[in-house]
Amino acid sequence: MSSASGFVNRNRKAFNPPEAKPLPNVKPLKFGILGAAAIAPDALLTPVKSHPEAVVHAVAARDKARAGAFAKKHGIAKAYGSYQELIDDPEIDAIYNPLPNGLHYEWTMKALAGGKHVLLEKPCVNTAEEARKMFQLADAKGLVLLEAFHYRFHPANHRIKAIIDSGELGAVKSTKTSLTFPAGLFKTDDIRYNYSLGGGALMDMGSYTVSSMRYFTGQNPTQVLSAKHELANPQIDRRTEATFALPGSITSTIVCDLGMPWKFKLIPSMPDLNAVITCEKGDIKVTNYIAPTAYHSITVTAGGKRRVEKAYTFPDLGEPWWTTYRYQLEEFVNKVKGRPTRTWITAEDSIQNMAAIESVYAKSGLGSRPKSSYVPPV
Repeated sequence: MSSASGFVNRNRKAFNPPEAKPLPNVKPLKFGILGAAAIAPDALLTPVKSHPEAVVHAVAARDKARAGAFAKKHGIAKAYGSYQELIDDPEIDAIYNPLPNGLHYEWTMKALAGGKHVLLEKPCVNTAEEARKMFQLADAKGLVLLEAFHYRFHPANHRIKAIIDSGELGAVKSTKTSLTFPAGLFKTDDIRYNYSLGGGALMDMGSYTVSSMRYFTGQNPTQVLSAKHELANPQIDRRTEATFALPGSITSTIVCDLGMPWKFKLIPSMPDLNAVITCEKGDIKVTNYIAPTAYHSITVTAGGKRRVEKAYTFPDLGEPWWTTYRYQLEEFVNKVKGRPTRTWITAEDSIQNMAAIESVYAKSGLGSRPKSSYVPPV
């Protein structure tokens, strides 16, 4: 199959996957969605179509009419006019929480208190302290809580990590992970520009750059060497660049931007979804580590030789058209059902990621995003 036809077929099926038939005598995991969020179709509604053990059963919004319209459009059985009503539904097993960052803590804590597993959009909360409290409650309740860093579940990123860990290139010396988009993708009233809701480039795209830096190096940063922002308003970073020191004399740089200015004010800037891992004996250049199903390349250069790899499936799991979200869903369902998982974002992983994000804001003087005012009942 040519690469062009593979690209077309993968993306066609990714957006319109074949529907899986429910397994006989198996109770599907019933999800409820908090908020009629724009990310929900890609992140959950489409992936569940091809999973025989998962279904989206309900959606809630502050406006019941909006929830009803969303439910009708996506074939969801129930619609609620409040988040708590959905959490209280005894048929719901798991909550998908794609609410604005500033609402993650309150509604995840309430969902866990209500006995629901939670698939939580990144970043999990506004502070590492809040992350720790959430995971402590999940552990106490015996519930699954997963921060949805979906890219980590895709075979392409596993292959990158395997190359690094194999030692063929020697120790990692530096990394650069980027996630930037041209101006115009997000409007000025987008929640990403709202401080009270936990906005900022570092909190949005930057959370991926920090996570991937930590994943590829296998280390947590020890120091923020530099941090600079380009601001959308006095409290919100539209763009952030930061450099970290990590154990093993590793230096890592992250770049994130919610709206890169157009060239000559006429030509949109190209998105940068790439990573570079420089090692003692060579380097790895990655194109599109965030959404590798659409397209990606892993270019390894060492000893004067160069090779390009791609990975769309595991030897025993997946289809080329499975998105990062579909692989993530597979593992979430496995975890809830008590089966082994190939990949997981642990509590400590999520806490450390938030700590790294906060350290950049502290270094620059912009400050962490506001803590939630919600106080869980004793």
